[in-house]
Amino acid sequence: MVAPQPDGILLVDKPQGISSHRVVSIARRRLGLKKIGHAGTLDPMATGLLLLGAGPSTRLLTHLVGLGKTYTATIRLGVGTDSDDADGTPTSTAGVAAADVSDDAIERAVAAQRGVIDQVPSTVSAIKVDGRRAYDLARKGEEVVLRSRTVTVSRFVVTGREDHTVTVDGVDVPVVDLDVVVDCSSGTYVRALARDVGAALGTGAHLTALRRTAVGPFDVADAVDLEDDSVDVAAALARPADVARRLFDVVALDAAAARDLTDGKRVAVEHPDHDGPVAAVAQDDDRLVGLVSVRRGRLRVITNFPAPAPVGTTTDGAHA
Repeated sequence: MVAPQPDGILLVDKPQGISSHRVVSIARRRLGLKKIGHAGTLDPMATGLLLLGAGPSTRLLTHLVGLGKTYTATIRLGVGTDSDDADGTPTSTAGVAAADVSDDAIERAVAAQRGVIDQVPSTVSAIKVDGRRAYDLARKGEEVVLRSRTVTVSRFVVTGREDHTVTVDGVDVPVVDLDVVVDCSSGTYVRALARDVGAALGTGAHLTALRRTAVGPFDVADAVDLEDDSVDVAAALARPADVARRLFDVVALDAAAARDLTDGKRVAVEHPDHDGPVAAVAQDDDRLVGLVSVRRGRLRVITNFPAPAPVGTTTDGAHA
């Protein structure tokens, strides 16, 4: 008997100091599966929630990438870096006296970054410029000019403040650290928010900590530590139908309708027209058959999900 291929969405709590691609590599090893993708990366310095797709569920990832994100972070006022985070090289170290940045001034600077804004991404980023990554160009000393993009910051609040002194290149520098919480659209650079708050206050600024706590309805509290060998990673996979229910309207299909949709037929249903995605779920085995739209009482496939292979059959259709 051949074991079923791992299939589902894995919530991972990424540790600090490793790349998101390293997390994917660890997941591949733990699951014994090559077909694993992600729904958006985190910088090596950052920690928190990554969504990985395993097996057929990689088809769900394109529908997860655009979900809103929640972060906690610490912004350091008084020191700027070339990457706008703690992994970068200091570019401005003048510092800032606590008396020069009142709470009211900080609130005005933060408030200016709320709502729908045009944001210039951080120079050291994965955005491509003429086919080359911006961070590669920046590290080679080439000038990088990135276009602004429209993003939405629905929440940006200061939850704590600490005035203290740090040592930069052997020199004591007065700084102000701000703990913040950010809710934002996909594509928002929290590093750039830090940079721009500092600029509004007339000082350099960068992130010293960044943690992603949520992606859409998914919370880091439900994530696993892939470096913990005691974790049953396969058991931690969220079933595709359960993930789809948290994101989309659902239409239930009997066995015949599920089979027809799998075969590419336009199945008749009693459901209002909907541009989709709508999750089409088989009633008999609670399987996600596909993501669909509804037009004039018929389902049209947006993304189909393969039916599981019969027990004792390999993924190429051969019998074990």
